[in-house]
Amino acid sequence: MRKQIFAEYLGVTALLASVIGSGIMATNLTSDVGLQLIINAISIIAMLGIIIYLIGPISGAHFNPLVTLSELYFNRISLKVAIGYIGAQFLGGLSGTAIANIMFSKPIFFASHHIRSGNGVLLGEVISTAGLLGIIQILQNQKKTSQAPVVICAWIATGFFFTSSFIFANPAVTFARAWSDSFSGIAPSSVAMFVVAQCLGALIGVFGSRTLFIKE
Repeated sequence: MRKQIFAEYLGVTALLASVIGSGIMATNLTSDVGLQLIINAISIIAMLGIIIYLIGPISGAHFNPLVTLSELYFNRISLKVAIGYIGAQFLGGLSGTAIANIMFSKPIFFASHHIRSGNGVLLGEVISTAGLLGIIQILQNQKKTSQAPVVICAWIATGFFFTSSFIFANPAVTFARAWSDSFSGIAPSSVAMFVVAQCLGALIGVFGSRTLFIKE
């Protein structure tokens, strides 16, 4: 189990290094917000594809407490494994954030001032998370998990540009992004409502997608 937990830690560390690092790099390269978003999105999507493809066979490539909890609910993993995974995900998020901040000569941790709030933004986060969790369950039910690197990255890619929240869809990632005052950051005061929206979205995605496979 230690190997799987370390794999989750390593994957989320890499993901957050990409999320934060590319956000800082984007603002260093251009003042065009649209171009900054494109730079950030490309880096995150590429990194996510890499870590899902490489780490998926080891740990299942959850990288997200909500994914882990859904796998626990459907008895695909044990409670002991779930606790280990979730701890590794949060620790990996902080590690990746610290690495990115240090690479760009920033403080190891410094709180973001980027407030993300409002009903529209929170609805965007519900939709982002519902889509992500729904896709994962559909892949599981159709036995197409080998295609997860492509399908999940496609959802993240479109989510960057059609949702109002820029598709966080992950409590561990959201918490970690609060500790870098950069393009990718989120103010600590905005984190709680984002997580609530993500939990609601996860419930909608998991149980909504299950209706597609009810035998009539």
